[in-house]
Amino acid sequence: MINFKIVSHVLGLLLVINGLLMLVGLPFSLYHDNYDVVPILTASGLTIFSGLITYWLTRQSDYTRLGRREGYLIVSLGWVFMSFFGALPFTFSGAIPSYTDAFFETMSGYTTTGASILNNIEELPHGILLWRSMTHWIGGMGIIVLSLAIFPILGIGGMQLFAAEVPGPTTDKIHPRVKETAKRLWFIYVLLTAIETILLLIAGMSLFDAINHSMATMATGGFSTKQASIAFYDDIPAIQYIIALFMFLAGVNFSLHYFALKRRFTRIWNSEEFKFYTGSVIVISLIHTVGLMTHQGFDLERAFRDSLFTTLTIITTTGFVTADYETWATPLLFIVFMLMFTGGSAGSTAGGIKVVRLLLIIKNSLVELKRLMHPRAIIPIWLDGRAVPAPIMTNVLAFFILYLLVFIFASLVMTALGLDFISAIGASIACLGNIGPGLGSVGPTANFAHIPDLGKWCLALLMLLGRLELFTVLILFSPAYWHK
Repeated sequence: MINFKIVSHVLGLLLVINGLLMLVGLPFSLYHDNYDVVPILTASGLTIFSGLITYWLTRQSDYTRLGRREGYLIVSLGWVFMSFFGALPFTFSGAIPSYTDAFFETMSGYTTTGASILNNIEELPHGILLWRSMTHWIGGMGIIVLSLAIFPILGIGGMQLFAAEVPGPTTDKIHPRVKETAKRLWFIYVLLTAIETILLLIAGMSLFDAINHSMATMATGGFSTKQASIAFYDDIPAIQYIIALFMFLAGVNFSLHYFALKRRFTRIWNSEEFKFYTGSVIVISLIHTVGLMTHQGFDLERAFRDSLFTTLTIITTTGFVTADYETWATPLLFIVFMLMFTGGSAGSTAGGIKVVRLLLIIKNSLVELKRLMHPRAIIPIWLDGRAVPAPIMTNVLAFFILYLLVFIFASLVMTALGLDFISAIGASIACLGNIGPGLGSVGPTANFAHIPDLGKWCLALLMLLGRLELFTVLILFSPAYWHK
């Protein structure tokens, strides 16, 4: 049966780490505001204390019994408990008085969704704003993967957790030991965040804004320190191009970044997913550019910038905004809507269905056409020069069908709660795909503040389902999971 003692032990450690990370924003609080120092310290102390108590009470846990069941439970509950405690700085400071709203904002942060209920972002204290961006950055690569680097010191194995948390249909390990894999992934993550911060500083952002936007970009989260998001910097095109570049990089499988650092560029050129992802961005950006010049009367530079940025922010599920795509011509808006079902590469920080799944579905469809002509032939599906095992294709197809069913059911629930049809499907795919802005009343120039409380809890669940790739969470509702 499931070893709840080891599950509680690991969750306690995660809460301690979570509480310590809350303190990162204190220097900015002390320098700029001061009045959010006590709320942050209180929330951090309560989180650390709860984690330490849980960790100490389960200190005799048998680490050898950490299996796949425990891995799924730890990952799912880890996100939920971190969100419950991560909401405390918002409520204690009064930045978000309603706990429902605070939990929604926090879950949106950890799952890198970027859907917000805030109408006064620029009035919030600096420490709270940085913590808001930190939830993105923590969730982007995964608090679980971060912890894997230190778990071996405590005698806790971690392959089960890595398999349950890392995005995508497969876990492309870049090192035989999970500890070393986690270290390499986090080194790349920190390096890219630091480089983007420096470039944004050079382009004209303040240090505080550069740090926040870099964390949100690399996590493909989308929380901004400005109410107008990146549209605030319309007069500084360089800032928007820098963020667009790093959104593209964040949507790439992080294993490929590792190979790039090792100058193993053939691994990148031979990646069919990378070529499909890059080609999609280029083609769709050009289509949007022509459309904006033709239908909206934009000049070439502005049309290209808005097209490229919007394509990247949606396909990577980042959710930054530079243009109101709902005012675009209907064919262009339809393309944006379809991009919401795409997502970035497997092994990236992006959400969504993932490019590799869509690529495999297309390949499978083409193979089925060949099988109709040659019913007795054995025709494998190839990806990167390797035949794709049948169980993986079954998983991909099951995921795609389940994803659509969850989207349809969620849209139905949102209409029952009073949202119009466009807003209901927009809110559902925006949260399930971890995108942020949707359509209708939750579009790029609006937010989720008006959603009923019950609707916010439902959407928070969708964010969790999308971030943990459906099966990790839904398996907990399966009777087989709880049986011997």
